[in-house]
Amino acid sequence: MEYRGIERRGCTRFSIPGATVRYKQKIHLFSKEEYIEEDYPVLNISRGGILFLSQDRIDIASKINLKIFIPDEQDALIIMGRVRWVLHNPGVSYKYQIGIQFNPYGKKKGHNSPELLEKIIALEKKHIKSG
Repeated sequence: MEYRGIERRGCTRFSIPGATVRYKQKIHLFSKEEYIEEDYPVLNISRGGILFLSQDRIDIASKINLKIFIPDEQDALIIMGRVRWVLHNPGVSYKYQIGIQFNPYGKKKGHNSPELLEKIIALEKKHIKSG
């Protein structure tokens, strides 16, 4: 069964202390995509998206690939999404807050794997209980 997406307000946002993210995006049609070498702090995550801090502004609607590093987890979560909003960060350490909506989960091209959704649900249960 294909998972078609998540209603934005139906997702519980949760924090994972120490979680960081790296991203890559295609700038030009023929450019090589590489992950930014800097790890950016994750403010919160949900089944439908992620909010993180960045020094760089990313254009709204940009397709983006993320590598999310979770403390005490062996492998990073690699997930695809799209930039939905960018705000100036009121703090002094990072210039922007970047809001990403994850692509739907399913077996089709451009979708995130259903197994990835299962991992996020497990993290949600773990961090909402302990929070």
